[in-house]
Amino acid sequence: MTDEPTRKKRILLRSGKSPFDVDSLEQSLHRDVFATNAGNLIFSDAAHKLLMTPRAEVSSNGIRTVASEAARINEEYDAFVVPLANAFRPTFERPLQRMTQLIKKLRIPVVVLGVGAQADLQYNASRLKPMEPTVREFVTEVLNRSASIGVRGEFTEQYLKDMGFRDVEVIGCPSMFMNGDTFQIEKGAEALTAESRISVNGSHSAVRSHGLDAIIRQAHERYPHLRFVGQNLLEAELLHWRETSNPIGALTSMPTHPSHPMYREGKVRIYVDPATWISDLREFDFSFGSRIHGNIAALLAGVPSTVLCSDSRTLELCRYFGIPHRKISETPKNIDPAELYAAADFGDLVNGHKERFLRFTGFMERNGLENTFTHGDGGAAFDAQLSKLTLPPAVSPWIDSDPASLAGRFSWMRGRMEELTEQNSKLRSQVAKKASPVSIKVQAGDGAAAWPSAYRRARRVVGRPVRRFLRPEQ
Repeated sequence: MTDEPTRKKRILLRSGKSPFDVDSLEQSLHRDVFATNAGNLIFSDAAHKLLMTPRAEVSSNGIRTVASEAARINEEYDAFVVPLANAFRPTFERPLQRMTQLIKKLRIPVVVLGVGAQADLQYNASRLKPMEPTVREFVTEVLNRSASIGVRGEFTEQYLKDMGFRDVEVIGCPSMFMNGDTFQIEKGAEALTAESRISVNGSHSAVRSHGLDAIIRQAHERYPHLRFVGQNLLEAELLHWRETSNPIGALTSMPTHPSHPMYREGKVRIYVDPATWISDLREFDFSFGSRIHGNIAALLAGVPSTVLCSDSRTLELCRYFGIPHRKISETPKNIDPAELYAAADFGDLVNGHKERFLRFTGFMERNGLENTFTHGDGGAAFDAQLSKLTLPPAVSPWIDSDPASLAGRFSWMRGRMEELTEQNSKLRSQVAKKASPVSIKVQAGDGAAAWPSAYRRARRVVGRPVRRFLRPEQ
């Protein structure tokens, strides 16, 4: 008589998509698989890899945080793991409230991996005061279902302790532990030259308000092989469709805008999969900019990086991990990336990594979670499964009129128009019959305004902008 095999622990992971989901670029952008910021996929993929042990099954929730899903989650899963970034910020208050309503109805453990509060570089939390009740309720409900809550760094730890919470642990971000307890970074050259391949990244706010546009412009003049790596959905839409409905996309000093010289020269990329992002960065000599996960992606590729911090969320993470950084407010606008490269010291990052890894995995174990490096194969199964996939390439600027390039875009848009036309026909039919309630099943991400929005986009993309783009230069 043999014992029955032990049932695997079923873990629901909050993430935009599973690392093993493969979609076309068009579908990935339509679904917004990275929840507006591709950096989210870096730490959610790392969390997925960490949690993938022989005794666990990991599933993505697709970022859905709907309280009505609680009964199903309680029935199907043994734990809800929530990697977060700068969730304690005013613009994220409503999603945080929705997440709290879901957690309130869960009877399973809820483990938060690395949440952060967002303030200025002086760690002034006054702007967060109005949302304190929301944060307090969220943390209370999490701690009712876990041993402690994991935060990104010193500022968030103090922010929660000032509210009276005690079970708070600084664990950083799971992204830095994608490769376990070792981290190797070496400068491949003594100094950068005009032939060096450099990656730069930055947010709209850093470009618009912190002078990053001047730094990028001068780096572009000095280094022919400079590339900008964006992260936002609206930036990806500008690259792939040459237009976006988001007014923020009108910032012409952003390299993802079609009028920017780096766009016109094809020196911009955005990734919908961390694996291709990290792989492509291995060809570079240096990375810098204001995006924390843009630079962490480079570090994971073994590329020296420096973060130009513009707020507390990036500063506390850089301080915790020993990532080379400067406050962007104190960085000259004519700074040469070669100076950043020369000053970058990775001693603290490399030498302290194992201790930070043990702190992170200790937090996981105290909250009932195993990790692949201690309890599994060190991520071998994860890497093997990932290597078998044919992932889409990076989103790049639409600067050519090649029929093959156009065909993929138009084919997808035609399919979407047919799908939405059919949905619209059903809706009109139900309304005509005075059906109540009107109910049409749509794909995640469609929403009430999806049909007119997609239709207008299709008309713009297939119509006037394409004709203008293909028209010979005057």
